[in-house]
Amino acid sequence: MSAPLWTREDFVAGAGGTPRGDLGAEITGISIDTRTITEGETFFAIKGDRFDGHDFVGMALEKGASVAVISVDKYDGLPKGGRYLVVDDPLKAMERLAVASRARSNARIVAVTGSVGKTGTKEALRLTLGASGKVHASVASFNNHWGVPLTLARMPADVDYGVFEIGMSAPNEITPLVKMVRPHVAIITTVQAVHLEFFESVEHIAKAKAEIFKGLEPGGVAILNRDNNQFDLLMFLAKAENINEIRTFGETQNADSFTESIRPQAGSSAVRARILGEEISYTIGAGGRHHVQNSLAVLTAVVELGASLSQAGKALATMHAPKGRGEITVLHLGEGTAELLDESYNANPASMRAALSVLGEAQVVPPGRRIAVLGDMRELGEDSDRLHAELADPLLASNADAVFCAGPHMRKLWERVPQRLRVMYAEQAADLEDRLLQEVKPGDVIMIKGSLGTKMGPLVDALKTQYPPKDDSAAG
Repeated sequence: MSAPLWTREDFVAGAGGTPRGDLGAEITGISIDTRTITEGETFFAIKGDRFDGHDFVGMALEKGASVAVISVDKYDGLPKGGRYLVVDDPLKAMERLAVASRARSNARIVAVTGSVGKTGTKEALRLTLGASGKVHASVASFNNHWGVPLTLARMPADVDYGVFEIGMSAPNEITPLVKMVRPHVAIITTVQAVHLEFFESVEHIAKAKAEIFKGLEPGGVAILNRDNNQFDLLMFLAKAENINEIRTFGETQNADSFTESIRPQAGSSAVRARILGEEISYTIGAGGRHHVQNSLAVLTAVVELGASLSQAGKALATMHAPKGRGEITVLHLGEGTAELLDESYNANPASMRAALSVLGEAQVVPPGRRIAVLGDMRELGEDSDRLHAELADPLLASNADAVFCAGPHMRKLWERVPQRLRVMYAEQAADLEDRLLQEVKPGDVIMIKGSLGTKMGPLVDALKTQYPPKDDSAAG
């Protein structure tokens, strides 16, 4: 029988506060969402932008929550006789529990940040480290002010490796999070022109990403992208934090870990690389050169964390791009199939170029076509129109045969798309749906990408509903 995540005594000591009622002796998990909470878990009543968790405390207790962590100023208005831990602020209590979780752990910890590739790199680390021991990693993109402490608080005491994704959209957001995580290894995948609405320049973005160095454990290792334009600045900022152990990755031999050959295949890549001096050949079960580059960072971290490089290389063959971030689905159209590349979760200039590159690598047999369905990239500030227009060259390089565009900024790209490739432009992504469903034919490869706020995801869902995969195995 496995040990509980937290005993009542350790939980109360870690989170702080005053117990009220008959708290469960064992806590099996940590939840902030009554839709998914299960019996024995603790419910933290966090107040968010749209909802206040205190409104759902009664439901959490009815579903068997071992305890609800509540704010002292809400106590009198909650159901009497409940199982409560009364605290100053539930989010602060979860942060304290996160710190306690890190303090009790002997795991080797890696943290990942970067303008693009955070979640894919985090998932690749989960996969590769899992070949050498027990791994705990954040679910989905739990990389913000509540996602990071939640992930830490959920970390079992006996794991061998912890993997944490840390994001930001403004300065001074990474620092408090990485100081909770205290990684032994920190990866910056790349620094690109994202969130420009909130930053003066890409250099300012680099400085914000470099906050990850502030929580690195003494003697820890920073892993940096040698091919990135901000490399010199990041190297300087790492040294300014007295980090002496710096490893680099890239596609040229002046990096510590580099590719010797890359052979793109349908939905995958065969790679030969040298990782910190050791040669390795492996296959990545997801297409795209960006996955290849990030795999170098992943394998470098594996070595630095003391895990098996050879087992990690084998594990990468089973890697698949997650939903919204390159997931491949085979659509069944009756008389044939089409392939859907789901990149609908988010978009910025760097990730848009990467997705178009994957579309260009797709194997298409005539009369099949490459169809690009592109929505606005958000948070790019006054450079937004220019950055959208500059996608014309990578779009043409992808050998796209048909183009759909949605959003006011994407019109700037639409105006540069050759007439022969244009299918439809709309201000709203939803207005593309009917035409897109009519346009898809057997043999086509459809790539859908845009920022979350552009709402490209429903187009993915519409295609899957109209042309459903035969079974779950049809999804990559």
